[in-house]
Amino acid sequence: MHQDFASNLRLLCSYYKSIAEVCRRLDINRPQFNRYLSGRYKPSAHTLLRFCDFFGVEEHEILMPHEQFERLIKVRPRPQVAEASEPPESEHLDRLQRGAASLDKYLGYYFEYYQSMAYPGRILRTLICIERRDDRVCYQRTERLRERPGDKVFHGVYLGIASFLTDRIFMVDYESLTGNGLTQTILFPSFKNRVSRLSGLKLGVSGSGERMPCCARVVYEYLGGSVDKQRALSLCGLYAQDSDEIEPSIKAMIRNEMGSDDWHFRALYI
Repeated sequence: MHQDFASNLRLLCSYYKSIAEVCRRLDINRPQFNRYLSGRYKPSAHTLLRFCDFFGVEEHEILMPHEQFERLIKVRPRPQVAEASEPPESEHLDRLQRGAASLDKYLGYYFEYYQSMAYPGRILRTLICIERRDDRVCYQRTERLRERPGDKVFHGVYLGIASFLTDRIFMVDYESLTGNGLTQTILFPSFKNRVSRLSGLKLGVSGSGERMPCCARVVYEYLGGSVDKQRALSLCGLYAQDSDEIEPSIKAMIRNEMGSDDWHFRALYI
């Protein structure tokens, strides 16, 4: 009986755009609804009544053998499914996506520099690729970490989206391999025709076991529309504060210091 009910439920759902839409309209948890669709569980009497009211069928009908139920549904008028209104937040999300048009001049590859959150006292250089995908601007941030010479190299890959709002670039990404962190970066745009560097602040969680929320100044150094990725990644990693491989001007921009008159930790404008 459970399998017949599950098949009947799937048939009723097929009149809607997606299972997600049905769950949203029923205000039911998606994983729980999936259990009913799989036939592993039968809903309670109260939940079953909610399903019948929503789909416009009787309780004894939805429990019929599937072939019989399918014949019954076929001869009935096709259910008129009202279009679900867009959730109020969709307008705001669309506004964020429209802001992507202003980011075209910033597409390409960058080295990112900031004081490492997981390895205090070290400068971290990562590789950023910002690219357009349909109506969105997405990016990938790749870390290449080797704590000590001779240690095995491991990579962290962060995937995110970027938006241009008023006069700032907002970037949000997540760690795609473990899914255990989100990072937000806010950058000053470049008002020059040629983009060379961008500066701002990065907010995230240290990758160490402590997982301490941290904020650091950050600099993006533009590399071009295309690069030798393997070569670029080989230059990424942890660097000492006095390393000659990091330009002094970049070191100055990512120094996390506050003046005696500062009440907030602020980005430095290039």
